[in-house]
Amino acid sequence: MTDDATPPPGPPEPPGAGPPDPTGDSPSESDLERMGELERLETLAARPDPSDDQVSADQLSLSRRLRQPRTIVSIVLPLVLLLLFAQALPGFKLDELPGDIQQANKALLLAAFLVFYLGFPLRGLRWAILIRGTGFRLKVRDSTEIILISWLVNCLVPAKLGDVYRAYLLKINSPVSLSRTFGTVFIERILDLFAIVVLGLAFGFISFRKGLPPQVQVVFAIGVIVVIVLAIGLLTMRNFGRRIIVRLPLPKSVVELYDRFEEGVFAAATLRSLPGLVILTGLIWTTEALRLYLVVLAMGFTDVQLGPSGAFFVALTGSLLTAVPFTPAGIGVVEAGVVGVLTLIYNVPPTEALAIVLVDRFISVLSIIFFGGLAYLFSPIRKGRGIVEAGAPRTQPST
Repeated sequence: MTDDATPPPGPPEPPGAGPPDPTGDSPSESDLERMGELERLETLAARPDPSDDQVSADQLSLSRRLRQPRTIVSIVLPLVLLLLFAQALPGFKLDELPGDIQQANKALLLAAFLVFYLGFPLRGLRWAILIRGTGFRLKVRDSTEIILISWLVNCLVPAKLGDVYRAYLLKINSPVSLSRTFGTVFIERILDLFAIVVLGLAFGFISFRKGLPPQVQVVFAIGVIVVIVLAIGLLTMRNFGRRIIVRLPLPKSVVELYDRFEEGVFAAATLRSLPGLVILTGLIWTTEALRLYLVVLAMGFTDVQLGPSGAFFVALTGSLLTAVPFTPAGIGVVEAGVVGVLTLIYNVPPTEALAIVLVDRFISVLSIIFFGGLAYLFSPIRKGRGIVEAGAPRTQPST
């Protein structure tokens, strides 16, 4: 063998390995603006330059989003319309609201508050189980903290941006793909919608044993349609999703994003993990219904006979309305819808119905803005340095 023999070829480099391309083929900011939200964040988070973390954070900056006119309109307009609605319709006595709220039983309100926040570690445990399907072991404490921050975003910004922000926070703190993570958030939302509809139907039948009012029949029909559409959608994605995507005139990067998204959806909710996920989802929505039931008890209105089954039905109906992403946390839509259910179906006086809804929303929305805001300000997760994989040793600082 001679000295100038050609060395044997080494293993091929993985795609994207090696020095940066000097030709400047990485996408420009104008290109990023034309991408979808998820693809843009995936590209930004994958850039090797550490300074790009700040760029991707700016894409989801709360202060920037809150200054946008459409965000301001989406918050203010529903509140104004709700106030005008309450003033125009007969039966609402707005001057009695402060007194009705002040006389509420504080111990029961505290119990409602604690029950509501008990749902967050349950949500954190469920999401941690889903994330394990991607190969990353997320601690329940970290998943709970991320969910709380994402709920803050959903309470302040429309279009369910908090769901995208949740996937982004995990991306900058772990090696999990952003689109694969978003797949776990998607299947979590599917589980929630199934639970809302199925539990709502079950407790609706219990609550209206003597016959379903016409309004409830409409709600039930919508619920059945939602379940059927979700089931067909999941089956289509599982069996034909990629075949449909590859036949569309889409860029290769979009197909790759879909592949990771689909993997996140179906690797997260396996047959082995599904029973536990179903039980956790049921417990989560039990905390939502129990919160409203405790609020009703705390208000002490003698002419309000809602009962546990009625509280489940009303709470789940309100949660279904939050799925409509027109306003942050369904502001305006949920209040009007729940007041309508209480007054039209359960014959609750309008002023008392509005008092119940306002107190319940104080717990489920305004307290999230306060506690989620504290988490947003002080959490190291937001800065990309707050998560250690479960079971992994913490690295010691170098000396």
